[in-house]
Amino acid sequence: MDFKTPAKASMSQMIESQMKRWEVDQKKKYKKPIRPVITMSRLPGSGAWFLARRLAEELKIDYFDREIIEEVAKSAKVSKRLISTLDEQDRGILDDWIDALGDRHVWPDEYINHLTKVVGTVGAHGHAIIVGRGASFIIPPEVSLRVLVVAPLEVRINNVAAWFKISKEEAKTRLTRVESGRNTFIRKYFRADPTDPVHYDLVINTQNFDLEAATRIVKEAFNARQWYDYSIRWHDYSVEDIKKK
Repeated sequence: MDFKTPAKASMSQMIESQMKRWEVDQKKKYKKPIRPVITMSRLPGSGAWFLARRLAEELKIDYFDREIIEEVAKSAKVSKRLISTLDEQDRGILDDWIDALGDRHVWPDEYINHLTKVVGTVGAHGHAIIVGRGASFIIPPEVSLRVLVVAPLEVRINNVAAWFKISKEEAKTRLTRVESGRNTFIRKYFRADPTDPVHYDLVINTQNFDLEAATRIVKEAFNARQWYDYSIRWHDYSVEDIKKK
């Protein structure tokens, strides 16, 4: 897959701009009856970052990658301000999601506590795509399209070598380190195998699909889902109610 990396504003500017917009929406009691999100997990080097950016642009939804989520989660002050952009109803939804994690989630430190709330807050606002940081294991499947992006190791090695202009040996070393770290993170904090397809609604192999085709497939899956009324607390519905929506 041949990609070009787009220029982007500084992380602090992106975070500040997003929170200001959410704060205005909250004050106006702005409501969307359907506000689903896309959560994207990936094997390193598979091109998921480029796919996520393209989807955000074409679906006109907000984009949050690992670096943005981590930056907010590291600061308790910023995390609390982020949560304050929710109205009372959506704060209730966030609390419900975190409670629903139950025994599947481990709370060893303050960082993971903030991380979970940050991801949950983005999900509660909706109309967003979140890359990495366990989002597929935090936001309920009823309100998210969970995507896993993969590619064979050799393809990913070639991708990373080309993107960063490094040798294939160095590319393989980087991939091994990053993939190990991501797997350890999910297994430790969410007690799950991040590569198990049962955790996802859609698995895309970028060896077989270029960026345009992969984007089209995810958009079709996203638009085909029968999203229920997200503005009502999700746990008030039974499974049968959700199927009727």
